[in-house]
Amino acid sequence: MAQGEAGCRPLRADAERNRRRILEAAEATFATEGISAPVDVVAERAGVGVGTLYRHFPTKEALFEAIVLHKLDELEAAVTVDETADPTESFFSFLVQMADEASLKHDIFDALAAAGIDFKSRCGDRVQAVKTALDGLRRRAVEAGGVRPDVTTDQIMGLVIGAVRGMQDPAMTDDERRRMVAIVCDGLRARH
Repeated sequence: MAQGEAGCRPLRADAERNRRRILEAAEATFATEGISAPVDVVAERAGVGVGTLYRHFPTKEALFEAIVLHKLDELEAAVTVDETADPTESFFSFLVQMADEASLKHDIFDALAAAGIDFKSRCGDRVQAVKTALDGLRRRAVEAGGVRPDVTTDQIMGLVIGAVRGMQDPAMTDDERRRMVAIVCDGLRARH
């Protein structure tokens, strides 16, 4: 549950709903209209007033930061190891999800950096949690014989993030983006 402004007490249920709606609307707005879209468009799409948006997120950068933190939390939840699932498929499904999430976030990271916000120091623990969980998925997939044993988790993250950065061309279609991620995944598969 999200914390209130002071960080010491949980938000009321209606405030938490508004916050979630704002984050969902912001992500959809920035994905379709770019990060330069005005926040009043986000508020309208969320069905809240601009004042409500600013109570939760006093600046556009605070909204960007909240989107990224929310997505990191979702990635961490998605990467949890399900002992009953096929380890190789779980690994590759997560990589596809990570690439999908990262494609929008690249512009947001750039905007945060331009605003002088050192996001890596603010979210390092969440990134490390995702990396640790991904390493568990990788190890299980290697043990199952589905993933090359000579590739580290850091290398895998670098490959996926590199592919995502290469996908920033606005002329690139969703099919082309998926193809690039499929090529990365194919290169990570164990050869028998």
